[in-house]
Amino acid sequence: MKSSARVVVIGGGVVGVSALYHLAKKGWNDVVLVERTELTAGSTWHAAGLLPLFNMSYSVGQLHQYSVELYKTLEAETGQAVGLHVNGNLRLARNRERMDEYRNYQCTAETIGVECHLIGVDEIKKLWPIGNMDGLIGALWHPTDGHIAPVDVTMALAKGARARGAEIYQQTEVTGIERNGDGEWVVKTTKGDITCEHVISCTGNYARTTAKMVGLEIPAIPVEHQYIVTDVDPVLKEYREAGNPELPVLRESDSSYYFREERMGWILGPYEKGAPACFADGVPASFEKDLFPGDLERLMPHVEAAIHRVPSFENAGIKDIVNGPISYTPDGNPMVGPAFGLPNFWISEGHSFGVTAAGGAGWQIAEWIVEGEPTVDMIGVDPRRFGVVSKNFAKIKNEEAYEHVFVNHFPMEERPAARPAKAPPIYDRLDKAGAVWGARFGWERPNWFAPAGTKREDIYSFRRSNWFEPVGNEVRAMRENVGMMELSSFAKYEVEGSGAREWLDRMVANNIPKGVGRMSLSHALNPSGSVRSEFTISRMSDGLLGERFFLVGPGAAHDYDFDFLTKSMPRDGSVHLRDVTNQYGVLVLAGPNSRKVLEKIADADVSNEAFKWLTMREIPVGFCPNVRAMRVNFVGSLGWELHHPIEYQIQLFEALRQAGAEFRIANVGMRAMDSMRLEKSYRLWGTDLNAENTILEAGLNRFVRLNKGEFTGRDALVLQQERGVPNQYCTIEIDADDADAFGNEPVLLDGEVIGRGTAGGYGHFVGKSLMLGYVKTEHAKVGLECHVRVLDQLRPARIIAESPYDPENLALRA
Repeated sequence: MKSSARVVVIGGGVVGVSALYHLAKKGWNDVVLVERTELTAGSTWHAAGLLPLFNMSYSVGQLHQYSVELYKTLEAETGQAVGLHVNGNLRLARNRERMDEYRNYQCTAETIGVECHLIGVDEIKKLWPIGNMDGLIGALWHPTDGHIAPVDVTMALAKGARARGAEIYQQTEVTGIERNGDGEWVVKTTKGDITCEHVISCTGNYARTTAKMVGLEIPAIPVEHQYIVTDVDPVLKEYREAGNPELPVLRESDSSYYFREERMGWILGPYEKGAPACFADGVPASFEKDLFPGDLERLMPHVEAAIHRVPSFENAGIKDIVNGPISYTPDGNPMVGPAFGLPNFWISEGHSFGVTAAGGAGWQIAEWIVEGEPTVDMIGVDPRRFGVVSKNFAKIKNEEAYEHVFVNHFPMEERPAARPAKAPPIYDRLDKAGAVWGARFGWERPNWFAPAGTKREDIYSFRRSNWFEPVGNEVRAMRENVGMMELSSFAKYEVEGSGAREWLDRMVANNIPKGVGRMSLSHALNPSGSVRSEFTISRMSDGLLGERFFLVGPGAAHDYDFDFLTKSMPRDGSVHLRDVTNQYGVLVLAGPNSRKVLEKIADADVSNEAFKWLTMREIPVGFCPNVRAMRVNFVGSLGWELHHPIEYQIQLFEALRQAGAEFRIANVGMRAMDSMRLEKSYRLWGTDLNAENTILEAGLNRFVRLNKGEFTGRDALVLQQERGVPNQYCTIEIDADDADAFGNEPVLLDGEVIGRGTAGGYGHFVGKSLMLGYVKTEHAKVGLECHVRVLDQLRPARIIAESPYDPENLALRA
């Protein structure tokens, strides 16, 4: 066994072997994989082998698509059969809401190039002639979907990796992971130590144990998943022996199960309520290539539903109930990418659909390691996306994610388990005011406020729903009068030191503000020129250690950004970084009367002359002696972000509420904020600003200073300017009826996809259905008439000028 390697992959399931294969394919052959027992011994060996292309996530959808295409080529490449069956997949629907989900998914599929079709009951019957069509209204048909033999595809990947020089060591258990004085990783095993530059953890059920070896807490905990294997079904046998092809995989989402052929019998796999999490404290030493006892009683509602749909299933005797651990995360998506706080330690864990995602996950983690960044926007699977990672939280949320596999995936869905996890001091006051809550990065945030006498609940839909009118009222209140929002979840950092300016200047594309109180919107870029992070940077008065800056970023990016800042800062003591997120609360006060409210309780001149737009001042407000008041906001109206020591939040909130009483100050939620930012064409980090489009494509040239000196991504931007910017960020008005865009909808011109949406909704103040997104440059012209697919309709649309509300920013400058 080698004593050194460039990369050590830990875990010999399909996920780990795929990572090894793709590193070798990229030309890195000094790579090894260590497996405690034998390949596929974890969850891979008992997986059902399904390859569902369906996924509402733009990033996960691309990983699944890549996997399926890769698996089609492996047998020819390696000579190892993989047992691939491209028999298609039918997702059945019994109600309009389910068909709307499929219509919404079809938009995503069209933007990433996955073939799928919405079909009626007659077509379902042709594809599945031995099924019962009662109660069905339609289905989503994936002709290129299917299933594969998990063990065989793993062996093919292993063979391909070995052929390129990679090595695999089985019966080699990892006992510890350390870093040496040179910053290299030392992976300690039962067969000796391996020193390496990179470690990739792909340990499935053992993920938390592996993470603890390096001091990490990650929310990957397995959940028991059962499926039934039957004996021969005589009806199926007769159908197949008559020369008919294999039936498509059947998924009845409204009954929460999948169903496919297996040796003239069936596999029925439910996602039932009550499936327990397991191994939260680690996998017992006695659990090897084992299973749990089957629990048929838990499965009976799904068995009965399957018998209704496929009557002959009742006469196929049960051969086996397979009940094994499948790793899950709180949102059901895998964790693929860098580990928080650990240089060159990578995670590919929490794969509940491991066989389907393995190919794509291995592809992207290899791209990330070798090239320095992924080619797919991976923010939806980044390991640092969770605001809460504790064992008790993960256990509850992972069980919820499991039972939600087939629950209708509405775009604004808020799942209730383990809530609230993190909440601001005024949570109870906002709750009494009618807040209908959402959660982001673990923080509770009001999505909207239910008027008195209105039920406080979301009625989820892919169409306009019960919050449409109240959100419109909140928008109008803030645009015409004054409103207040709670946004303490913003990430906040202080940077200080003699080298602070130089470090920040090399990190972001914009200039760093010079005068005290000045601010700039700044973006840290990837080497490709795409936006990695977004910060509002304010110059504060000097500290004891040198120049001092206050950075504010998206709350959902806290761990992602703090990890980036920590890993990139100089080690010579010239820069000091402090995370002050939990020390400062944030209230946003905005609207044409916001100054009149603030001047009542601020011990400072807040006139336009004394307090200009895009400046920050530390002023006393109410009882709080040092509010960091920033004249900027994400709604595009006159207003301030009031960053305050969080212990003063209750008093500050009440003072603002009382001062605003004469103006009928309104509570405003996140959905109203989103409506208003669409009206201003403001880009949102993580969707509009992503890893697949450069900052020039995003139309943020005014925040890029190519002549200021070197910064990450500069060379790529200069080259793109020379060659031509391929896409442009556009604001699109849609002639909508009862449904608006949400993001990922295709933009079409004469039947050709020319762009995709990244965000959408209704602009309540301008009275327009709006979508933001990227359009090919040759078509990105104001006035272009086009179409946007919204659900199953091609709606007339047109590109309009940016910022349909107040394009001259007169309200902001007032």
